[in-house]
Amino acid sequence: MEELLKAFKPDELFPILDSISDAIFIDSSEGISLWCNKACFDLYEVIPEEILGKHVRELETEGIFTPSVASLVMEQKKEVTIIHENKSGKRLLSTGIPIFDHNNKFTRIITTSRDITELVNLKNQLESVKNTLDEFRSFEKFCSDGVIANSHAMFNVLQLTKRLSDVDSTVLITGESGVGKGVIASLLHKNGSRRDKPCVKINCGAIPENLIESELFGYERGAFTGSRADGKKGLFETAQNGTIFLDEISELPLNLQVKLLQVIQEREITRVGGIKSIPIDVRIISATNKDLMELVKEKRFREDLYYRLNVVPINIPPLKERYEDIIPLIQYNLKEHNKKLNTHKEIDSNTIAVLLKYDWPGNVRELQNIIERLVITTKGDVIMPENLPSFIFENTMKNDKRRQEKDTLKEVLEKKEKEVLLSAYHRRKSTRAVAKELGISQPSVVRKLNKYGIYSYDS
Repeated sequence: MEELLKAFKPDELFPILDSISDAIFIDSSEGISLWCNKACFDLYEVIPEEILGKHVRELETEGIFTPSVASLVMEQKKEVTIIHENKSGKRLLSTGIPIFDHNNKFTRIITTSRDITELVNLKNQLESVKNTLDEFRSFEKFCSDGVIANSHAMFNVLQLTKRLSDVDSTVLITGESGVGKGVIASLLHKNGSRRDKPCVKINCGAIPENLIESELFGYERGAFTGSRADGKKGLFETAQNGTIFLDEISELPLNLQVKLLQVIQEREITRVGGIKSIPIDVRIISATNKDLMELVKEKRFREDLYYRLNVVPINIPPLKERYEDIIPLIQYNLKEHNKKLNTHKEIDSNTIAVLLKYDWPGNVRELQNIIERLVITTKGDVIMPENLPSFIFENTMKNDKRRQEKDTLKEVLEKKEKEVLLSAYHRRKSTRAVAKELGISQPSVVRKLNKYGIYSYDS
């Protein structure tokens, strides 16, 4: 080895070291900076005069090294590797090695540094993707068939729902009609500790006011004309140790709101016509499409009951705000109705483009019904735009006009680009296939999907 080194003259060796992209420092055993290659100045953003001839601890004080690997080697007399940052925040991997002479005397410190910022960022991105995929796999197990979450908004709803399944808190689910409040309530029950016990649902707006009290709390024999001779359990008793889901809670009459408040506070009910208190152990989940605080202001809903029900709120956004969920919902429901009706209908991309512009006032429930109607009424095997109901075209034309009036050219182009990408990606299922169809590069497709918050798994 020594003979090989002798073959290099100093004026040959240093240019070789200068050509290396990693930073190389040579310090004395006392910590004085003796020499460094050109890469040092770029990596640490300094000029030679700021480093050479100075002590490494002085360079630490000046913030050039944070910390100095050489000073750690001086203390420990062994090889040291650390990850630290330069002035501008770049992540550096630095290794310091002590050099000993033939008499085992500590003589020099050789330090190498490499910029690993991109590697660290890539590692963080990969960990983020892995965590996201793990969450998706967890949701696949958590969610039943029919729960579609391709948008960030719905993904957040499911994250919260999953967390709340593990606790027994009272939950208030809000959202427009048809968004899937009942589905979320079912998920809360079937993934919680009460999953093996009853889940009883009651629509507070569907039962006549004079019957709802006896339905909820039951009645004793002879409580009223026409009652059963042996009395009857109410839904709270039926749900014992399980879950009761009070849908359309805003429709509960004020006099029963008082009684429900007592049940929540005291955890016991009294049947109609009875005097005996019956302990109950149920989880209460309620839902509404109304603004309960507005009803509180109007004296149509009790404020104290509102706060008792709204311990943890879950708000489900309307479908028009979950743009990325529309195509997956269309595909899922098309598949289900094809299976149910023993048909093999497909949907044309132009039809999907129209449906993407529709407002969906009836949300997911309306989408399910429209897809079922199209599967039944379309004569051919492909559902074309002309097969759509006329009211959808009327709605989309109004929306187009509104958008044209207020959108800038950039916004119009971005919306169209997002629409085309969504349609192509959910049709092709692969970023490479989308790139080929649209005539752009695969990395461009991935960047654009990320820009618009569209999940892809093959990139």
